[in-house]
Amino acid sequence: MNFEYIEIEKELIPYRFEIELGAELFEMEINYNLQHDFFTVDLYKDDKVLIYGERVTYGVPLFEEVFDSRFPGPTIKPIDESGQEQRVTFENLNETVFLRLVNDL
Repeated sequence: MNFEYIEIEKELIPYRFEIELGAELFEMEINYNLQHDFFTVDLYKDDKVLIYGERVTYGVPLFEEVFDSRFPGPTIKPIDESGQEQRVTFENLNETVFLRLVNDL
């Protein structure tokens, strides 16, 4: 199945990159907690922090607890299209689990 997703370059973590979501430009910073095997995302717009340390949780859309008009239009949801995975780990991110972009239109 072909779908749009945000590719995470795990070998660069921690790192920040620009990304166009909807028609707006954002910056995302990806971090990894080695001790507990989870990722977090910081989201910036116009050099201002929108959210810091959002945990990437399988099946739960990013930023859903704090979403307002400053946040991106498409929903970003960590998911495994095959349904095999139950959590996001360093091993499976960008292998079987992807940060999928879902347009709510």
